[in-house]
This record gives sequence, C-alpha cells and structure tokens, in this order.
Amino acid sequence: MASWSEFAADEPRLADGIRLLMQQYGPGFGYLATVRADGGPRVHPVSPVITDEGLFCFVVDSPKRRDLERDGRYALHSFPPEESDDEAYVAGHARPVTDPARVARLARSHRAAPHVDWRLFEFTVDVAMLTRRDAGAAGGPGNGHGRPAVQVWLDPGAPADAPAADPASRLRHHDARREAA
Repeated sequence: MASWSEFAADEPRLADGIRLLMQQYGPGFGYLATVRADGGPRVHPVSPVITDEGLFCFVVDSPKRRDLERDGRYALHSFPPEESDDEAYVAGHARPVTDPARVARLARSHRAAPHVDWRLFEFTVDVAMLTRRDAGAAGGPGNGHGRPAVQVWLDPGAPADAPAADPASRLRHHDARREAA
C-alpha cells in the first residue's frame, strides 16, 4: 500500500492531474465509495485533502465512517468537470490517523471544525487513474469529444493478487488510448 506521497514521487504528472481534478472547485470534492457491512457499496460526497504529506479525509460520524473503521477499502472519484468528461480515480485502504500532532496540524491548516465529531483518515493508493479527453483547440482540458487518454498507476509494491486491479494486468504503469464506450 503506497502513500499518496510515494505515488506522487513515482508518477508526479499523474498525481498532479488527479489533484487538479479533485480540487477543481477549490477545496477537494469527490465521491467516496466504501464497503457496507453486508458487502455492498456505499457512495457519499466528500472533501478529500491532498497535501505533500498524503491524501486525507475528515469523516464525520456517519455510515461511511463506520464502513472505513470496519473495512478500510475505499474508492475515490472526482466530481465531473463542467467543461469536459475528464475523470480521476484512486482506490486503496483508509486508516485512521492517530498521531495527535499530525491531526491537529491538518485540522488547523484545513479548517476542520473543532466542535464536530470527525476523524481523520489517510488513504493509501493501490491504483490511480486519470482519464482525459482529446484536448480542445486551445490545448486546454479535454472537450468531451473523441478518444480518451487513460493513464493508470498500480502500486508496484502490491501483491500480484491484490483486488485493486486485475492480476493479469499488474503492470507498473500503463498508458493506453481506447475507444469511448
């Protein structure tokens, strides 16, 4: 399980692209998928915090927090941009941050309300994906037409049978162009 910092050091351009999509509206905004007690998926909007130190989320007392406390598997997807069909996705495991100094520092710097019952989780990165549409005429973000450029990073330290990705495709880095569905 790689930390966000390890992933970003290994693939800085991919990490920057994912960070830009997650923070396109200012503070982080995305959809967090967790695993319910019955094994089904649960999806909620969240505000992920991406720093040089890692990928974090302040999670209030809720079913999603109980999911993360019980079974740390997660997937995080960016909120769709208005001007394109670009998307970012990361998945891995969430673990509570227990170092009081680290919690306090991140809470201060990201203005986490001290009177709210939240817990800070750090998200490891087993797989990261960025999908961009062909650039528009001005060379800016994708315009939503044409073939997507997909870049995938898989944690090179993960076991070959890790559930985050198909074991047959355990390539360290994979850039592919594919037809839109």
